[in-house]
Amino acid sequence: MRILRARERAAAPWSNGGGVTREVAAHPPGAGWDGFAWRVSLADVTRDGPYSPLPGVRRILTVVDGAGLELTVDGTVRLLPGGHRPFAFPGGAATGSRLLDGPVVNLNVMLREGRADATVEIVRGTWAPGPFPSSPLASSPPSPSLSPSPGGGSDPVGGLLVVALEGATRLTAPGETGESAVLRMERFDAVLWPGPDAPPGGLRADGTVAVIRLSGPPSPLT
Repeated sequence: MRILRARERAAAPWSNGGGVTREVAAHPPGAGWDGFAWRVSLADVTRDGPYSPLPGVRRILTVVDGAGLELTVDGTVRLLPGGHRPFAFPGGAATGSRLLDGPVVNLNVMLREGRADATVEIVRGTWAPGPFPSSPLASSPPSPSLSPSPGGGSDPVGGLLVVALEGATRLTAPGETGESAVLRMERFDAVLWPGPDAPPGGLRADGTVAVIRLSGPPSPLT
């Protein structure tokens, strides 16, 4: 388990000046834009503008602060008001955004096609893991695949990432010895359970959190 504090994240400004991004976690850790299987970040968006095209990447965007925005994806307009509503779209699509009423903060999940899959659930209270739903383009469930690690061997692509979306939040999860552990999280703090280490019995949050389940790619047809 890794606790990822919001106060320790560095802000990276966008090249077009429209906002800044703070990386929450990525796989492999420290991977650049060309090397990640998945990447989760929080972006402060301060003005309207186009999104950089990301061919081969699937995106899941959730407005987690502010009034919301309007996305235009390959000519289709999608209204994303505030209220934590995840929206998935292809990163290679021509995409532009318009703020509805002032700046927003977006939770961004980016998934390299063929290497990773994910679901994003907004939870307040109890969450229990169920079957991992297939991507709309997949015909079979994701597999617990491995990717090469920088030092040789393999690292699990999947895992469980929980991001606190409100103020002080208590997250209760089974500990390694079977006893419950209580984690105190400030807004936008995160907890990552990599690979098979995710709590099998689920979680309980007394605030609103985003539960991001990460997996390897769908299994090939046999």
